[in-house]
Amino acid sequence: MDIVFMGTPEFSIPALESLDASGHNIVLVVTQKDRPRGRGKKVQPTPIKAKALELGLEVYQPKSINSREAIDMLKEKSPDCIVVAAYGQILKKEILKLPRYGCINIHASLLPRHRGAAPINWALISGDEETGITIMEMDQGLDTGDILSAEKIPIKPEDDSQTLHDKLAQLGGQLIVETLDNIGRGMVTKLHQNDSLSTYAPRLSKDMGKIDWNSSGDDIVNLVRGLKPWPSAYTSYKKQDIKIHKVRKVEKFSQEDTGMVVKVSEKGIYVNCLDSCIIIEELQFPGKRRMQVSEYLRGNQFDSHVKLG
Repeated sequence: MDIVFMGTPEFSIPALESLDASGHNIVLVVTQKDRPRGRGKKVQPTPIKAKALELGLEVYQPKSINSREAIDMLKEKSPDCIVVAAYGQILKKEILKLPRYGCINIHASLLPRHRGAAPINWALISGDEETGITIMEMDQGLDTGDILSAEKIPIKPEDDSQTLHDKLAQLGGQLIVETLDNIGRGMVTKLHQNDSLSTYAPRLSKDMGKIDWNSSGDDIVNLVRGLKPWPSAYTSYKKQDIKIHKVRKVEKFSQEDTGMVVKVSEKGIYVNCLDSCIIIEELQFPGKRRMQVSEYLRGNQFDSHVKLG
């Protein structure tokens, strides 16, 4: 099958590698423009561009995929299928109708749950016990197209958005090849999504990371997991916003107010919340590196009986 692949971030790489190794013919890789990245803001290629060039594939980086020039390029390549994995632009109807087998998206949730830009994070924030990959036929809605295949994995207590991202990226790479092979054999049955079961996973923002200590322990643990490594959960201590990278929940042993630091030890910083006590195990002060609380306390003090905001 002749394929145009559209993707941009690290998540897309396993799918591109799997398709390239599968015997399908990738006629073009479309990705976003090179942009300044990292602390030095040096202009760098997207992760997919770097991988595509490494694999010897043709790369195309239009400012808008819906421009006349871009659409003409896609028509020239005449793909059987366009595979999309976190590309970052919405495709117009003209592109959706262009390939013989349509445009197929690799989505990192079990649709219709968590439609939108950040499904991995919201699965964790929502406290889901499982998630997965859905391969879906794209339409003009937001992740509303027919499901072609899906596979689930458990969300483990130790998972955060980075570990879950890596698992789902690999699963997406496996499932897209299986699905395209089955499409070619005429062995795929399309499944309509039940819109009444849909939830939305909006794009993340820095301000959503502020911890509300009046929340339940489970909700705080899930927020920290879901926002690690970016944008990170945070709280205020002595007029400084400190990032919180790892926490766990224990039974409450003090009746002091929510948000109150009730104990500080090598095991962590104990903070009361609505129904339990949260132990902060890993944190990061402004301009400093991430560190375990035990390491931080070797050269610094963290006051108890102070209320975090």
